[in-house]
Amino acid sequence: MRLPQCLLTAACAVGFLGTAAAAPSQHFSANTRDAGATAASTLISTSIILNVTDPQGLENFVAQTTIPASPQYHRFLTVGQFTKRFAPSNHAIELLVRYFESFGLTVNKVYPDNLDITVTGTAAEINAALSTQLQDYTRNGQRFHRPAWKYVLPGELSSLVLAIPGLSNEPSGLHPHLVHLGRGAYSGAAPRAVTWPRNGTASGVPQEYTVGDAADRYDVNPLYRQGIQGQGQTIGIMTLANFDEADIYAYWQDIGLKVRPNRITKVPVDGGTPVQAGVGDNETSLDVEQSGGLAPRAKIRVYVAPNTLQGFLDIFYTAASENMADTVSVSWGLPEEEYFAALNGGVDYTGQLVAFHQALLEGAAQGQSYFTSAGDDGAYDVNDANLSPIPQYSKQLTVDAPASDPYITAAGGTTVPATEPGIPAAGCPAITLHQERVWGWDYLVNHWSGCLANLGLTPDDLFPAGGGGGVSSFWPRPFYQQFTPGIQQTQPGQSLIFYPNYPDTSGAQDLIDLPADFAGRNLPDVSLNADPQTGYIVVDCTDFPAKKFPSCAQAGWGGTSFVAPQLNGITALIDEASGGRVGLLNPVLYALQRGWFAYGRQGPFNDITAGDNWFYAGVHGYEPGSGIGTINAANLAVAYLILTEVR
Repeated sequence: MRLPQCLLTAACAVGFLGTAAAAPSQHFSANTRDAGATAASTLISTSIILNVTDPQGLENFVAQTTIPASPQYHRFLTVGQFTKRFAPSNHAIELLVRYFESFGLTVNKVYPDNLDITVTGTAAEINAALSTQLQDYTRNGQRFHRPAWKYVLPGELSSLVLAIPGLSNEPSGLHPHLVHLGRGAYSGAAPRAVTWPRNGTASGVPQEYTVGDAADRYDVNPLYRQGIQGQGQTIGIMTLANFDEADIYAYWQDIGLKVRPNRITKVPVDGGTPVQAGVGDNETSLDVEQSGGLAPRAKIRVYVAPNTLQGFLDIFYTAASENMADTVSVSWGLPEEEYFAALNGGVDYTGQLVAFHQALLEGAAQGQSYFTSAGDDGAYDVNDANLSPIPQYSKQLTVDAPASDPYITAAGGTTVPATEPGIPAAGCPAITLHQERVWGWDYLVNHWSGCLANLGLTPDDLFPAGGGGGVSSFWPRPFYQQFTPGIQQTQPGQSLIFYPNYPDTSGAQDLIDLPADFAGRNLPDVSLNADPQTGYIVVDCTDFPAKKFPSCAQAGWGGTSFVAPQLNGITALIDEASGGRVGLLNPVLYALQRGWFAYGRQGPFNDITAGDNWFYAGVHGYEPGSGIGTINAANLAVAYLILTEVR
């Protein structure tokens, strides 16, 4: 997407954030050049992700913890109990450790859940221990290594290991799900003045909303009036970029929110990552600001890892095996199909999807609630401008991971009723929307059809910005969606075609064909406001290293990155109200949605029946645009308590 001054584009936001997204041609083995064997002395650190011992038994156990009539309802496990029932034994771990040490590798850490081991050694030692060959490659000017063939372990050890992500340091493509309207904030000028709240914590100004506005819209305030503010709860944030704690406290102070000092604890994972301008630090800032703002008395633990697939996996296992956070959110992801062999030169990385799945299952068994953003590229997650932009690539219905996993609550996006500013210089009028709708920027195309050319734009330049949603091509439909009207199957004809000579269509390459009519997991589950046109303020000074503004406040932020931490904070309130952890929230949400009073004044949900995410339109009930709809937090808390007490 090519927009002047980065107006209205997710692509500009991603570009300015400096994420590790690979160039659009990342999919092609033809663009990857063999650079010879990795030097034998190269130091390699990797995690070894181990298989749970009874995966079906674990899934059955988690399901039982969510059913009020079950004797196992909310009988959550400690880490020790989980390890004893579902993880490799200490004896098996000892055998694996001795094996790696026999090749000279250093075992740095065994996670408390016996599912993750980190080791360090030279490439020569790694090759010998795993009967593989680490090979260097170059692509688009970047040099990296990965195994030339799949690793092999002897005998009984082979059945223990699920994935070894650190064998490759290939650019991950993992990126945060946030969008900025770009009204000059990155041009070197000072951030525009914002409207700070005067009475309460809400601004009431579109593009300058705060956590107070979210609390107003989604009926959190009745919980506050009962004294429920997250007391005794711990919120977890998993992220691939660091942040400055001073920015977070400045945000809360600026909106008039009183919080305790020293409530934030940073937890470096795999060494963490430094605080740097332009590498996604604003993602972490907003995660903490939003979750901690909605649960102002909760403690916060922020798990910070390097932006690698190994780092991403390790923060999941850290949060689960530490088991200190009651509710956890993450706002980074990657199109699900990026893990498939067809897009990786025949190398299958779906074992890493299973590795995330195991960590989420452990969290659910322990009563932790996990949330993630569903993406900001509508129903076409892979068509992000930094991945597979049209028209060089065909449109393909895809979903984001880890949002596609059945054991995490996928957070979608809406646009809320407001009068949105126009762009007078281009003849683009203000837009008044009268009802909350699925977020998809095709509504801008419709309203501004007469002025896009004045901005040097075509409709394709606004595609596919919107709330992520669709059907997984990997994870089957989970038990809690089996009887939900509106749940869909994958669409036919979903091929990703690359046109190397565009606009000449000769030489077209069919990269991957997704299965048709697969009964996959549908997402999102629920949604909240995510459109930057009706978006939020973020305080983050790391983008202005030469100028420490009073609070470095930037307006015009949006994306489903806001929704996941907001749900995280709200669920901490529900945990406090109920006197214990909710656990996996999805079965509760779908059970309530199928009830008589799902929607309406006393219902836990608000039905979203307008808008679309470029494919899935808002309709009554569930649809893969907004999911069940948005939440009414106070009613959801009451409905959950009633559901729990019925048993």
